[in-house]
Amino acid sequence: MILGIGTDLANIERIQSVLDRFGDRFRNRVFTETEQRRAERMTNPAAVYAKRWAAKEACSKALGTGLRMGIAWRDMAVSNLPTGQPVMRVTGWAQDRLATMTPEGYVAVIHVTLTDDHPWAQAQVVIEALPAAEEVLRPNMVRPR
Repeated sequence: MILGIGTDLANIERIQSVLDRFGDRFRNRVFTETEQRRAERMTNPAAVYAKRWAAKEACSKALGTGLRMGIAWRDMAVSNLPTGQPVMRVTGWAQDRLATMTPEGYVAVIHVTLTDDHPWAQAQVVIEALPAAEEVLRPNMVRPR
């Protein structure tokens, strides 16, 4: 069953302007070290940051909160599998929120997709609940606490 859906669109040039103006202060407030390492080794770091920004916004929407109620930017993090597939991991308050959304006997799976076409970056997040008995080990699976 679908627990939540979120989407967001970010302007790459706007993210570049914020990076130019605030640099590490912005990076460290919003992005995890893993996200920063990936962005900084790419040809266009601003596009990578913009996609991850959009993913965090989309995830907060899928959680039904937006960026309020205690969710921190770094509570939502995008990493990539060896195949390149993006995966969203949540910690802190976002993980707590997800646990309250997930029905008993189910396991939450967060699906994320990212794209960009300059000057836009887009992300979509779908949070799905699977019966725990049918659980398949996936890197994007979040088990309730």
